[in-house]
Amino acid sequence: MEQRGKTLLHWLGVDMIHVGHAERLIAAAGALIGIACCWNVSLYFVGHESATLIIASVGAGAVLLFGVPHGALSQPWPATGGHLLSAIVGVSCARWIEPTWLAGSVAVGLAVLVMHYARCLHPPGGATALIAVVGGQDIHALGYAYVLEPVMLNALILLCVALLFNNLVASRSYPAAWVRAVAKPSQVSASGRIMPEHVRAALAEMDMVEDISEEDLLVIIARAEFYASGQGKAAEHVKQ
Repeated sequence: MEQRGKTLLHWLGVDMIHVGHAERLIAAAGALIGIACCWNVSLYFVGHESATLIIASVGAGAVLLFGVPHGALSQPWPATGGHLLSAIVGVSCARWIEPTWLAGSVAVGLAVLVMHYARCLHPPGGATALIAVVGGQDIHALGYAYVLEPVMLNALILLCVALLFNNLVASRSYPAAWVRAVAKPSQVSASGRIMPEHVRAALAEMDMVEDISEEDLLVIIARAEFYASGQGKAAEHVKQ
């Protein structure tokens, strides 16, 4: 019975999140401050009803930037480029496609395609594209100005708050590529057989989106090697 319970939890993904209290509190505080700032910016440019829709997209982004700051979908280019390109797609569909249900559907589908090719896949971008279509008169009146104000302004504000809160403790580093040192080839595998290029080749062959940065993946492999060799904690061997 216990094993079945563990299997169920694993299947549901419950056992995939292991973080300390400090991580959780910082994530919550960062999201609170980020949303408060973006909400006021949105209210300045559009009415309350439209701002409520816009902030829903920002809220989804806050979960990524503060809840999983090391994830590939949370990095600066996805967090800004995803909104930028999706907003352009959404406004274009709203202007040129009828009826609304078709414009919204095309906007989300095309936004996903564009983000994929631009390597800035960011889930809230889908909402940004859809809101441009269904957001109402206030948003429609903005036209392509919607792309910069409030979409990009909100994205940049949230990014700035993320840069502050995600570097308050040693366990966090944001953006991942700026602060965390990539493991050197000799550090990735104690045996010397697993090199960074091997990891990249394996990821490319899998042909799937992995929400983990290359830097973190290399560090995980290096840490696992040290634990497997019986050296205990690998923090002193693998620089963060």
